[in-house]
Amino acid sequence: MERQTSGGAGPAVRRTAPGRVVEQPGEGVWRFAAVSNDASVPRTRHAVRDRLLAQGMGGELYQELVDDLLLIVSELVSNAVTHAAVLSPEVSTELTIGDGRVRIAVEDGHPYRPKAQESDLGRLGGRGLLLVKSVTLQAGGVCDVERTADGGKVIWASLPLPEAVDPEPEDGPDVAVDLDLWRH
Repeated sequence: MERQTSGGAGPAVRRTAPGRVVEQPGEGVWRFAAVSNDASVPRTRHAVRDRLLAQGMGGELYQELVDDLLLIVSELVSNAVTHAAVLSPEVSTELTIGDGRVRIAVEDGHPYRPKAQESDLGRLGGRGLLLVKSVTLQAGGVCDVERTADGGKVIWASLPLPEAVDPEPEDGPDVAVDLDLWRH
């Protein structure tokens, strides 16, 4: 299911302060091809999750980003399987890590360009793209739909990698203590 198209190194090490090392996700591009059926949604989500973890995004720093990306890939693949399977027997998902961002793109062969619909409590579905847009914007990312050269479409979301924050020094700030107050 997974095919690496470039990069692929594991996590990279970055020094942020004297003695402090932070792992950065390994950069690369991976493609996951799947048949347009319901079973492809969890399979693609698990494949993307496994790749994100293999690239070093398993720690607490990346938890919210990974959760957002898995929700996005689930919604986009589900939409492609539900709405494009007639004209697109295969759905392709591309994961790109690099330049401080993670991008998920789902491509199908159907020419219909979907739009995020407003929330309507009377409808059971139809809010997947609205959810993707909301999660993406909340994470500081961008998303869009583009036409492909063969007449299909690719829907993508790009989210920024979180910045590592250096903790306070272990010693803490210098504090003067009057020892006479502690003697009885």
